[in-house]
Amino acid sequence: MTGPIAQEIERLLTEALSPTHLAVINDSASHSGHMGDDGTGESHFTVEIESAAFTGQSRLSRQRMVNKALGDLPGQRVHALAIKAKAPGE
Repeated sequence: MTGPIAQEIERLLTEALSPTHLAVINDSASHSGHMGDDGTGESHFTVEIESAAFTGQSRLSRQRMVNKALGDLPGQRVHALAIKAKAPGE
């Protein structure tokens, strides 16, 4: 089952970047008891996203686009976010 934070990540990225592929993976169980674990079970995520919006953009630019789409979510309700962003065909 997907929790509310994962659902919000998916909604925000879908609205902002119209991905052709999007996977929001909750890695929190692997970090249970570690720094940043707030006990909610939704603190660490990996986002795998493919979008035409990334065409011609550098890796850093793509990560900035994802972070911009997520607004204040990273840092406030998400402790760690790994981003794997690519353009179609990569």
